[in-house]
Amino acid sequence: MTKCMIRGLETHIEIWNDNSEHTLVALHGFTGSTATWHDLAQALPNVRVIAIDLIGHGQTAIPEDIQRFSMEEQLQDLEELFCQLHLEKFTLLGYSMGGRIALSYAIAHPGHIQQLILESASPGLRTAEERKERCERDEVLAQKIMANGLQSFVHAWENIPLFATQHRLPGSVRETIRAERLSQKEEGLAGSLRGIGTGVQPSNWESLAQVEIPVLLITGSLDEKFCKIALEMKALLNTVSHLTVNDAGHAIHVENPAEFATIVEEYLT
Repeated sequence: MTKCMIRGLETHIEIWNDNSEHTLVALHGFTGSTATWHDLAQALPNVRVIAIDLIGHGQTAIPEDIQRFSMEEQLQDLEELFCQLHLEKFTLLGYSMGGRIALSYAIAHPGHIQQLILESASPGLRTAEERKERCERDEVLAQKIMANGLQSFVHAWENIPLFATQHRLPGSVRETIRAERLSQKEEGLAGSLRGIGTGVQPSNWESLAQVEIPVLLITGSLDEKFCKIALEMKALLNTVSHLTVNDAGHAIHVENPAEFATIVEEYLT
């Protein structure tokens, strides 16, 4: 575990398998942390895995200014961090919110990235109307988190339809996910929703055609919404593969970790 000072913000990262030839930088989803990627790093002993607690999450310091949570700020933080770590070329993996950030980074700073892996990710929302509606919903959720506290939020969050397939997982796995969610802080999650939520971030749909690097899209067959988004993205990207994992929902790395690790390893090598 390492703490880096990134543009005035103490940022928490974890690095595994340090002397490996391939480097994979992994970005977690909303309510996640570096802990999201522990199992993947263990399953890939020949890959250096670098995981980052994104703004508002895990052990990274929480900014007071809501603007500091924005996509633009997060991308500048990543660029600074990669410079500090002397990362020249690497594969970037992002899950859900982390996928939105990974795609945005690849569009803004394509030079560093060999390949992009997006798990259950989207380029944002296409229309101003959709974005406005999503911002309003996220603001309501942010207010609820601050008013009712973390435990109340986590109980509601783990029961949203997007995560319905996770109720089939063994109790120990569900407990691990819950512990990661409960390790967050209310102001961090509320700030993340307000600053870098899907409604606030700039839409990347128009930029997909300019992405030159190879992209792998991974979705779970039971996650119909994100399967559809992946098909729409595939039609617009230049060098792209789309893999669907059978009988998995939104979080493939949790619901079928062995297959997820195999897919990532084969794509890297």
